Amino acid sequence: MTALILIPLITALLILMVPKNNRWIKETLVLAGTLLVLLIAFSLFGENIYYTLPWAGFGIDFSLRLFHFSSFIISAAAAFSFLIALYSIAFVRGKDYAKSYYFYLLLTLTLVNGAVLADNLIVMLFFWESLLLPLFGMIAIGNKNAFKTAIKAFIIIGIADLCMMVGIALTGILAGTLTISQIHLALDPAAAIAFTLLMIGAISKAGSMPFHSWIPDAATDAPLPFMAFMPAALEKLLGIYFLARISFDLFVLTPASWVSYMLMIIGVTTIILAVMMALIQKDYKRLLSYHAISQVGYMILGIGTAVPAGMVGGLFHMLNNAMYKSCLFLTGGAVEKQTGTTDLQKLGGIGLKMPITLACFLVAAVSISGVPPFNGFFSKELVYDGALERGKIFYLLAVLGSFFTAASFLKLGHAAYFGKSDRSNDQVKEASWTMLVPMITIAALCVIFGIFNSLPLNNLIQPILGHKLEGMSFAGWPTNNLLVITTLLVLLAAILNHWFGAVQKGSGLKAADHIHYAPILSPLYDRAEKRYFDPYDLSLKLFGAVARTAWWLDRFIDWIQEKLIVGIAFLFSNGLRRAHNGNYINYLVWSLVGTAVIIFMLGAK
Repeated sequence: MTALILIPLITALLILMVPKNNRWIKETLVLAGTLLVLLIAFSLFGENIYYTLPWAGFGIDFSLRLFHFSSFIISAAAAFSFLIALYSIAFVRGKDYAKSYYFYLLLTLTLVNGAVLADNLIVMLFFWESLLLPLFGMIAIGNKNAFKTAIKAFIIIGIADLCMMVGIALTGILAGTLTISQIHLALDPAAAIAFTLLMIGAISKAGSMPFHSWIPDAATDAPLPFMAFMPAALEKLLGIYFLARISFDLFVLTPASWVSYMLMIIGVTTIILAVMMALIQKDYKRLLSYHAISQVGYMILGIGTAVPAGMVGGLFHMLNNAMYKSCLFLTGGAVEKQTGTTDLQKLGGIGLKMPITLACFLVAAVSISGVPPFNGFFSKELVYDGALERGKIFYLLAVLGSFFTAASFLKLGHAAYFGKSDRSNDQVKEASWTMLVPMITIAALCVIFGIFNSLPLNNLIQPILGHKLEGMSFAGWPTNNLLVITTLLVLLAAILNHWFGAVQKGSGLKAADHIHYAPILSPLYDRAEKRYFDPYDLSLKLFGAVARTAWWLDRFIDWIQEKLIVGIAFLFSNGLRRAHNGNYINYLVWSLVGTAVIIFMLGAK
């Protein structure tokens, strides 16, 4: 277990020592390090190992625990890290930030492994918080605007992590221990507060609303493999892993609790609002970034239902999303590498020039849209089943999200791969093999995990929940055929919607304009695109208003002290100075007037 933490850390430090020009050594090290971690993770899969070492006292021990759930996440993180490392060799080759990028990639893997393996809340918090460093670094090495985006991501996630710190402290007090495997609290009022604080940290890491607004900016400013590596894969795995741990292990989440409804509301809100924003994007990467946000809503909704079908669906969707979302970002990276742009207005007709990238895109796109028999269909159907069991409104909103998901990917595919060819793309060729192999591998898994969904469900997902499933198995074709028919009708409606829009506007890129510029939606979209609803920007404006008010108040106090009081004192002293001019008659008059006043006051008494 310690090797899973030390190997990528040591490899990352070695990369920093390699001279800048020796790219082969850096590339060999990053591939060897991630591959070795992958092999160790696979060799340990299914093992139950516990290791503890006295550390800081007060119940803070360096405790690590490997069990089915953690080994599954470790293996998935290692697999994605190796594939992204292989992909990155071609993408970042020749870039000035290549060494820093590889260092941050391996450091991220180190800290993710540490956070997942930790069996002590303080140890977990150490690794969890440390992830802010490579996150900041991987964004900051991007384009000229990347530093501001890195600051934004750091602040948003940092604030959520502060809530998580308080939640950990409260949980430790309530449970009387900081050992994760020994905590199992009923959701009484105090425990519900602790749960909520921990949940904020978990969903923030996963990229849920309202902690999401840095992701679209990072898609534009950061190196594209970062998006496939962090927001699309590792952060979803880590955030949802911890959300599942606090929902299934640390606390007793039941359908009757208000916490369950809170999770479902957050889930459907994230699904709808993010996918509506994805629909109108005209940049390949920004469109995918909003889907990275939207899809986490299905995971939160599934877990929040607290019923077997929904919980299995939420965890299965976590795995499926990490696959097809990474694949989609990798196709976007291939397009950017070969064409020099991800602006959909400058793309078009590149499908024939990049057929393998197109094929991988199509597999990932139909997977995320929930088309049978691909993996996304089966995980979404389980989430739908759980949501319907808890309330029709949750089911209807989740299905509506699938309509907009399919509509936006029809728009993206049409505009980028099948639209009118741009003359600037005449010389475009297929991406290199190091970029294609990860895409092909992940796309193949999307197919395999759909057709043979019993493999991941029986061996990876369902054992996590154990007795909570009450002996039920969800492998195979969905049992509720009415939900399947509804899904197919929704997908057909999305196709008809795209056909209508494309014919009306004569462009795949503008196929969603009739939704974008609809009477009620148009002003809302306009304000959203101007960041009126961005929690980060709203907070900046609020703090700016508070700061300006405090500045003017400070200036007002200074004016009272430095101007008003001084002015009054000056007038008074100047009057006295003029009255005392040395004239004997004036002094005699003042004395007589004073004496008269005293006599008058004595007489009045």
